Amino acid sequence: MSEHSRLDAYLADEGLDAVWFARPNSFAWLTGGDNVVDRAGDVGVAAAGYDGDGVTVVTDNIEAPRLRDEELDAAVDVETFQWYEGGLADAVQSVSPAPAAADFDVPGFERVDASALRQPLTDAQVDLYRDLSEDTAAVVESVARDVEATDTERAVAAELRGELSARNVDSPVALVGGGERAQRYRHYTPKDEELGSYALLSVTAERDGLHTSCTRAVAFDPPAWLEDRTQAAMRVETTALAATRAVGSVGGTAGDVFEAVQTAYDAVGWDGEWRNHHQGGATGFAGREWIATPDSEAPVVLPQAYAWNPTVQGAKSEDTHLVSSDGVETLSTTGDWPTVTVEATAYDLELERHAVLER
Repeated sequence: MSEHSRLDAYLADEGLDAVWFARPNSFAWLTGGDNVVDRAGDVGVAAAGYDGDGVTVVTDNIEAPRLRDEELDAAVDVETFQWYEGGLADAVQSVSPAPAAADFDVPGFERVDASALRQPLTDAQVDLYRDLSEDTAAVVESVARDVEATDTERAVAAELRGELSARNVDSPVALVGGGERAQRYRHYTPKDEELGSYALLSVTAERDGLHTSCTRAVAFDPPAWLEDRTQAAMRVETTALAATRAVGSVGGTAGDVFEAVQTAYDAVGWDGEWRNHHQGGATGFAGREWIATPDSEAPVVLPQAYAWNPTVQGAKSEDTHLVSSDGVETLSTTGDWPTVTVEATAYDLELERHAVLER
């Protein structure tokens, strides 16, 4: 179902005449364009509205020429207000039919849960996803192959961000954990510490509003346990993907998948390890559209991108996959990294997972 068809159904179900999106991921979902100037903000410099007939973008006179020229399709109408005569919310309220909803604060408007509208992915979005994910994996793997044990986490993270940017890819998350800190912390935000015995490089990257996540492990003098713990994390991840497909096929919830994740940790000998880190979930026009928890009622839809990221005390397995009724496709891969075949713990599924690269 196309974006406009979903919005038609949403407007009819909610009894609304229009819906507006100013948060960058949903603006990109509806228009394909980028409304970000200040990356510290939750709301962009323009809002995109749909009223059943077409898309209208509201922005100020500073941004309108650039958005028309570089970010928006010619069929999109652009309404402009003077930057000194009010804010974006007031401008949207003045041009929109009512009643209406928005994903940011507009006086008198309802709030919309855009995440539900963004799922599942369309065929065109899947094509963009494949390109983004392959580019991201290529950068992470290239950087990982060149790092040395004496490099600092912060320097490696800076290289990741720079190489991604050169491919027109943003990096909301770029984590690098050396042998000491990767064992100590699940979110190894980079510091001026040398990598040491091994390193985990984890990114969540974004282009065209879509997000992809992957992790690679590179070892110089690996601890004896690294391979076994990585294998355990791989099996949990593979089980999560198998469960996602099974649960999505019958209209189940994220909590149903999480139950399989908990059971998988038990099966690989790490009972309760899931408590130490979130396990991931659906991705798409957000780093995670939802993160699974034991009681989560978020619907598991197909086809959709999923990024499960289990960890086992210093080891991690993470990639972005397209899960559909036809199977599981690894998106964040280049085919140039060593892999091992991994079996799910309670499902009939085998996947090639990215192994530790020993240098």
